[in-house]
Amino acid sequence: MNEHPTGFDHDYLAEAATLLAHDEPFPGGAVVPPIYQTSLFTFANYAEMADTFAGKRKQPIYSRGDNPTVMEFEARVAALEGAEAARGFSSGMAAISATVLAFVGAGERIVAVRNCYGDAYRLFERLLPRLNIKVDYVDGSDPDAVAAALPGAKLLYLESPTSMMFELQDIAHLARLAKEQGIVTTIDNSWASPVFQKPISHGVDLVLHSASKYLGGHSDTVAGVVAGSAAHIKHINEQTYSYLGGKLSPFEAWLLLRGLRTLPLRLPHHMKSGLTIAERLKAHANVERVNHPVYSNHPGKATLAGYAGLFSFEVTDDIDIPVFVDALKYFRIGVSWGGHESLVVPAKASLEQTPGLNSMARFGVSPRTIRFNVGLESVEDLWADIAQAFEKARK
Repeated sequence: MNEHPTGFDHDYLAEAATLLAHDEPFPGGAVVPPIYQTSLFTFANYAEMADTFAGKRKQPIYSRGDNPTVMEFEARVAALEGAEAARGFSSGMAAISATVLAFVGAGERIVAVRNCYGDAYRLFERLLPRLNIKVDYVDGSDPDAVAAALPGAKLLYLESPTSMMFELQDIAHLARLAKEQGIVTTIDNSWASPVFQKPISHGVDLVLHSASKYLGGHSDTVAGVVAGSAAHIKHINEQTYSYLGGKLSPFEAWLLLRGLRTLPLRLPHHMKSGLTIAERLKAHANVERVNHPVYSNHPGKATLAGYAGLFSFEVTDDIDIPVFVDALKYFRIGVSWGGHESLVVPAKASLEQTPGLNSMARFGVSPRTIRFNVGLESVEDLWADIAQAFEKARK
C-alpha cells in the first residue's frame, strides 16, 4: 500500500498536486491564468473569420462558446479525470441537463440510481416526461437490478455514493454492463472529486460535477462541468450546449482554477475530520446509524481513493431535531457542501420541499436523517459543538 495521506492504494493526490499547482507560462508572464472578460473575439481579416467558421483554424468566437479562461478550467478538469475533453457550465444542473438531453431523445429511456441528487430527480420527473422520455429508478448497489433494467435504455445515470444515503455502486461492473448494450454511462462524481475517484478509468463514458462543491471549495461559485471522450464532448457541444445557454463565465472559471490549486490539500483534511466525527457519531447513544461509505462492504468501495467530508446519520426518537439543528454553532444551516464551512441539512425540513417531486420522499429517506458537511474547522471544536447540541436536544 502506498504511503501517502489517504492510506489508499491509489495515489491520486500526488498525481493531482503538480498538475494543479504547476502552470506553463501565460501571456505577459502572468503567474495565474488571465481573466478574458470579453463577450466576443475579433478577426484580423475576412480569411481568418472564414477559416475559423469552416473549422480550418482554432480561435474563440463568442464567449457562449469558447473562452480562454473557461477553456483553461476545462483542460484542468479533463486532465484530472483522465478524460480527453471537458465542457464547463453555469451550474451542475446545466451540465446534467445538457448531457442528458444530448444523448436521450423523445420516446427513449434512462435508467437512474435511486437517491440521486434532488434536482436531477426533478429534471427526470418534471421536464423529461414532457419530452416523452421515461426514467426507471433502480437500487444501484444491486448489479442484478441494474442489469434487469438496462435492456432498451439509452442512458445509465449513476451517482456513487448517492445523495443523502451514500449508497455505493460497482461502477466498473455497471459500466461494462452498459457498454455491452451500447448504452452511454454517466456519473455524478461531485462527492469524491477526481482526487478520490476516477470513473473514466473504470469504463464510465461521462463524468459530471457540481463544480460549486469541492472543485471550487470556497462556497463562492456556482458552476458545473462534464468530462469524457472528445467525441462525447463534441456531441454535447453540437446537440445542446450552445442552445441551452448554460455557459460558464470567465470570472467563475477563474475562481474555480483558484479553488483547484488547493484541492489536493483540502480533501485529506475534509476526510480526516469527517471520519473522526463519523466514528464518534457511530458510537453515540443517540445515533442509530451512520450513512458513510467507510462502513460499507460493497464492491463499489474499491474505486474510492479516499472519503469526502459529507455523510449523514440517523438519530434516535428522543432527539428533537429542530432543537438539535438550532443548537449547533459551527454547523451553519444550509444546502450545498464542499466549502470551507461546516453545514447541516435535516431531512425533516427537506422532506417538506416540492411535494410530489421530492427524491427523499420518493426513496423513503427517514425524517430522522441529518446530513453533515464537515468543513475545515478544528475537528475538536466541531465535536464539542455536536455534543452540546445533543445535550440540548434530548427530550
